[in-house]
Amino acid sequence: MKEFRAIKNTVIREAERIRQGTFSFEDDSIQQDDEPEEFASSYYGYWTLRNMIRNEGLPLEERDQAVAEMEWLAGSGDRNAQYLMGKLWQDGPLLIPDSVKARRWLERAAAQGHAAAQYALGKLLLSDDVEVHDMQEGLRWLRTAAENGSHCAAYRLGKEYLRGKIVGKDAGKALECFTQSAEAGNPYAQYALGRLYLQGKEVVQAQGVAEYWLTRSAARGNSYAQFLLDHRQCDPSVLLCTVRLLHHISNIFQETFPPPNPAGGHVESKLMGRIREKKIAMGHKPDDHEEYQGPSMSM
Repeated sequence: MKEFRAIKNTVIREAERIRQGTFSFEDDSIQQDDEPEEFASSYYGYWTLRNMIRNEGLPLEERDQAVAEMEWLAGSGDRNAQYLMGKLWQDGPLLIPDSVKARRWLERAAAQGHAAAQYALGKLLLSDDVEVHDMQEGLRWLRTAAENGSHCAAYRLGKEYLRGKIVGKDAGKALECFTQSAEAGNPYAQYALGRLYLQGKEVVQAQGVAEYWLTRSAARGNSYAQFLLDHRQCDPSVLLCTVRLLHHISNIFQETFPPPNPAGGHVESKLMGRIREKKIAMGHKPDDHEEYQGPSMSM
């Protein structure tokens, strides 16, 4: 009972930290390397266009022109440009999201061995988007990306093998995938391994191994890993239930208190206006733009 009260007080404190925006979400905040190593070979023209596209301080006309030139570059065979076009069609906001066109560009880059494109394509095909959903192809591209060194793809595969919803549950393969990703420095794979060894269900419980991976994850900024380390003297089953509760609370706060738009509402309103104009030109209803709630562009 005393341990339960201590955990309860901890949940209350961490919930307040979540409300103030200082607590990382367990899995939703996973970050890929902003520019994977394979982008290093891109020539100056690609980087110039990419920076223009991402620069929200530029006029929309200039950014639109940069997208048009990037599309020409992608059409000429540049795999990094093809990947970027796929992400633009997938995420917006300069282009009205179109999953079919996103898939087309990502497939072209993936076929050239672009690991980031292979991972993005795998995720897209495994999404709930009925226009592109293809479970077997999605899994195939995730495996290919993992084989090509994508630690994000290896982590995602590990989760699928552990859950057993779209692929047969296999704790051994999950452990293998998590280990590959964790050794490459992915803090969420490190956290996943720490939890597995701490819980001792899918793998033999090993406190020392659990602490090793949780420490590495916490060093990369994973607050959940740090929480498990700080309270490792507690019963593992109670502790992991607490973490799941914290994750649930964090999602509630995320929905209730969305993060502020650092660029302000002015840029967002201009983008929405541009999207509305394009939709009308394509024959959509004038109020169709109200249904669009696409995420901010991240590449």
